Amino acid sequence: MDILSLEIPDVKLITVNVIVDSRGFFSETYKKSILERAEIRVEFVQDNHSLSVDKGVVRGLHFQSPPHAQDKLVRVLRGSIQDVAVDIRKGSPTYAKHVTVMLSADNWRQLWIPKGFAHGFCTLEPNTEVLYKVTDYYAPKHDCGLAWDDPDLGIDWTVAANEAILSAKDMNHPKLDELPEYFIYGQ
Repeated sequence: MDILSLEIPDVKLITVNVIVDSRGFFSETYKKSILERAEIRVEFVQDNHSLSVDKGVVRGLHFQSPPHAQDKLVRVLRGSIQDVAVDIRKGSPTYAKHVTVMLSADNWRQLWIPKGFAHGFCTLEPNTEVLYKVTDYYAPKHDCGLAWDDPDLGIDWTVAANEAILSAKDMNHPKLDELPEYFIYGQ
């Protein structure tokens, strides 16, 4: 398992080892001791699994506010996604900046997204399944979002705005400059 810090160092790209033979494959997709060596010391309490039937489905940008903020470990079981994490920690040197990676069932990469980041993805193939581990339970009153198409974020999505498929909820999230200060850097 390799762990690489991205342009925003708190977000990590994790590549797992895969053993392939005539029977299929085997991989350790999560290993607590290796994550701890990379200063990722968390307890996962819930797994979330989504299926997006169409290419161009955008889910996000989502986060949970304190005291139910969640760290996430995201991977793709089938298909592929453009995965995006946006730093929404006021006072952070990377505030309002984002990282984008392509995760797929074929490349076996995972994205570590700590608390204080909004997360979203766009499906690159039909019938894409995403699994992510989280460190706090779903808390509907703390379920928040950020406008996926906020021009101030400058995210280069792989889908045109008029072709993106979004839920009604995701179409109505506020822009970054309208968000309350849910997260303060260093706290």
